[in-house]
Amino acid sequence: MTVNCKGTLIDLSSPKVMGILNITPDSFYDGGKYKDEAAILKQVEKMLLEGATFIDVGAYSSRPGAAHISEEVELKRIVPVIDLLMQKFPDILISVDTFRSKVAKETVNAGAAIINDISGGNMDAKMFTTVAKLQVPYILMHMLGTPQNMQKNPVYDDVVQDIISFFAKQIFELHQLKLNDIIIDMGFGFGKTIEHNYQILKDLSLFKSLDAPILVGVSRKSMLYKTLDISAQEALNATTSANTIALLNGANILRVHDVQEAVEAVKIVDQVI
Repeated sequence: MTVNCKGTLIDLSSPKVMGILNITPDSFYDGGKYKDEAAILKQVEKMLLEGATFIDVGAYSSRPGAAHISEEVELKRIVPVIDLLMQKFPDILISVDTFRSKVAKETVNAGAAIINDISGGNMDAKMFTTVAKLQVPYILMHMLGTPQNMQKNPVYDDVVQDIISFFAKQIFELHQLKLNDIIIDMGFGFGKTIEHNYQILKDLSLFKSLDAPILVGVSRKSMLYKTLDISAQEALNATTSANTIALLNGANILRVHDVQEAVEAVKIVDQVI
């Protein structure tokens, strides 16, 4: 349970926290909040001080129904931010949230350490060969459809087994390309009903059969706030509850907006497992 990030082996047998930095104007929770250098640096410094091992930077909003942007716009948004963060925090481990192989290549060349692909290789035919050549850890996420249509009546025969089958196929292809550092993400909220999401969370331990580190991203998502009839802004306690369940069921990385609370959850759960 280790991944090689720029020559450093990160041990994921002890769960780690990935802090989210959205530089999009329309993300569901913090869209438009981090649009200037000062705000970006302040937030990243805060997350690093609170114990984030990774910082996940995204320039393409993947919330349900989000507007599609061009590759050029995505690169124009994200590369300067990678440059800024590498200059200010030379040892930072940046994950880039993108489904485009060109963005993956240019951001790794700029200093990013991980590629986080919401499409699991399904939205860019060149992504697998690109990450294999780059030899960086790859987060393989499951999504049914695209951000524009993923929540329009998602249907599965068996949501857990269907996703396991998807991962098995994609992992095999990546291994054939000699990429071994693969992290799996079930894609909570990406082409799943609320019932699907809770079934996946309940059965998360079944994904350990794939012998890959598990990333869980439920932070402030609608599966939490709609269940409680609250807003995303009010869903921190629910996020911590769901993260705790995920940790007890085998999660290796928590991808979150609120790093301190996630780090605390890891420390508490570590006392009982």
